[in-house]
Order: sequence, then structure tokens, then C-alpha cells
Amino acid sequence: MQKISSETNALNWFEIPAADIYRAKKFYEAILDIQLEEPTEMMGMHMSFFPYNPMSGKVSGGLVQGPMHSPSMDGSVIYLNANPAIQEVIDRVENAGGKILMPKTLINEEIGYMAFIADTEGNRIALHAGN
Repeated sequence: MQKISSETNALNWFEIPAADIYRAKKFYEAILDIQLEEPTEMMGMHMSFFPYNPMSGKVSGGLVQGPMHSPSMDGSVIYLNANPAIQEVIDRVENAGGKILMPKTLINEEIGYMAFIADTEGNRIALHAGN
């Protein structure tokens, strides 16, 4: 079995299920202050991609609306980058239609802070930042 080296990301891609791709896009753009790509159809699904540089080697992902993707508060949890200041992202959640499930919480000084939110689609999402 091939092992993942410390120079390789354990995570390659993430998909956040959406019941309404346009509503989800608006929510994540508002809270993270970013621009997602316009939704496109791919393999029978609607997808909107988070910003990424394919040459960077960093993980990216997208929002997905399709028959195999159902929003849930019970599935796997992904942590979105809320740097440089997690509280600024948290402060935008409710105005964008989401809900704060767990406020900014210190993990430890070395790792930083986390928070849990519910998005407009019914997913539980985590945020992480150094401060």
C-alpha cells in the first residue's frame, strides 16, 4: 500500500452539497469575502468552484448540486481557511443567512482557533484560522 508522504496533502478535493447552488455561492462569497466561479454543469451536476491555483499543490473544492449530494449536519466536517482573522468571517455568517453553531474557540496557541457554522444549505462547516 502506498503511503501518503509528509509532502503530500492527505485531502485532494472537497465538495460541499447545495440544494440551491446560487444561494450557496452567495453565502460562501459573503462570509469568506471571495469570488467563486459561476456555476457550471458537469457530469449531471451543477458546480461552483472555490478559487484555486492548480500549480500551487494546495487543496481546493467546490459547491455541488446534484442527485448524489445532499446537505447534512451529520456527515464529514471540512475546515475552511478563515485567515487572517476568524472572527471577521464569523461576523458575516448570520448576515449571509447562516447560523453560528460554535463561536470562535481556541484549539491551542500553536494550532489557532476554530468555529462551527451552518450554511444556507443545511451543512455543518468548520472554520479555522491562526487568530
